[in-house]
This record gives sequence, structure tokens and C-alpha cells, in this order.
Amino acid sequence: MKKTFKIEDLDCPNCAAKLEKAIGSIEGVTRAGVSFIAQKMIIEAEEKDMESIVKQIPAVAKKTIPECRVII
Repeated sequence: MKKTFKIEDLDCPNCAAKLEKAIGSIEGVTRAGVSFIAQKMIIEAEEKDMESIVKQIPAVAKKTIPECRVII
């Protein structure tokens, strides 16, 4: 299953790479992609894991890049 999220205040490609790595390390995420240009993130995971993953995203994003916000 794929889900797409809008990201606000992601300032640079390096920040996008850091966020992608952090989100990708959440247990159950099979693939994470963050686009600095599009200001969006796509994650892939099993449907049964998605709800738990989505709940973790804001905290992981805030810890990784404090100034950015993922719109859930």
C-alpha cells in the first residue's frame, strides 16, 4: 500500500535525504521517498502496518528536521 503526504518547510535536498532515511527506518516501512522539489513524501508498507506507521511520522519528522511539518 502507498500513501502520499505533503511536507511544509523542507528547505534543502540534504534535509529531504535525512527525512527519507529516518522515515524509512520506521518498522514496517518497505520504501520511503521524499521529494524536495515537490515537497511531498511517499511511503510504502503493508496495509496492516500503515495506521501505526502514520502515527509515528510526525514525531520522526520533527526529531529529524525540526522546522519541517508532514501533513497527515
